[in-house]
Amino acid sequence: MKILVCIKQVPDSAQIRVHPVTNTIMRQGVPTIINPYDLFSLEEALRLRDKFGGEVTTLTMGPPMAAESLRKTLAIGADRAILLTDRFFAGADTLATTYALAQAIQKIQKTWGDLDLVFTGKQTIDGDTAQVGPGVAKRLNLLQLTYVSKIVEADAEKREVVIERRAEGGTQVLKTKMPCLIAMLEGTNEVRRGSISDSLRAARAEIITWSAKDAEIEDLGKCGLKGSPTIVKKVFAPPVRTDRAAFVEPGKNAGESADVLIEAIFKRHPALEEDMTKLASGF
Repeated sequence: MKILVCIKQVPDSAQIRVHPVTNTIMRQGVPTIINPYDLFSLEEALRLRDKFGGEVTTLTMGPPMAAESLRKTLAIGADRAILLTDRFFAGADTLATTYALAQAIQKIQKTWGDLDLVFTGKQTIDGDTAQVGPGVAKRLNLLQLTYVSKIVEADAEKREVVIERRAEGGTQVLKTKMPCLIAMLEGTNEVRRGSISDSLRAARAEIITWSAKDAEIEDLGKCGLKGSPTIVKKVFAPPVRTDRAAFVEPGKNAGESADVLIEAIFKRHPALEEDMTKLASGF
């Protein structure tokens, strides 16, 4: 089974700061990590490879430093890692990103054979758009399964996969044919640490690096800033709240505690009591 996992190197969201004057994200000095959602996708891909055989390739688009994250995927157990990097990709929004990735995936299939599955994370923690996975599927004309919480069954001979996906009000169980794209949710599995042999192999491994020309990108006008219609008007940090939580002394029982709480709420928000009284009276 041939599986591709798209990953992204992202800044650690716990340490991101917003510039107080320019209102732009300050990335200097912020450590980078593999997007956490992508790690769950990688683990799921490795489990399928371990069961059916084959190979797992990881792909990312980013600056040269993104090779560090790809090397970590090799240490976890991936068989091959490809970095798509070129100045033409700078400033790409999700539309331009999906175009470049889709073109690179086509080159991967030309080079190493057709893919059975493409994995992505549900979204990235820096952009939070959840658009790249579906966008890649659309460009490659792949069936797509999003918000996947569990792979119930995969049949390499019948080329079918059964999954559970999170939906409003419950869980959906879906079956589809391969090839398809699967976007995994968080917490769906326990990501392996990787063996010592994989770590040693990753340290020596060559990260395959492709420029736009190497990836046979057909239209550079659809890449990077030129191919990105999205304009970010402003980025800002939410203001720090000055009001503090109020402590309400509980009553002797549940009913009395409820009365005390309601009285405290109405005291703090007097207009709320008036509005609820009108609503209750039908006016």
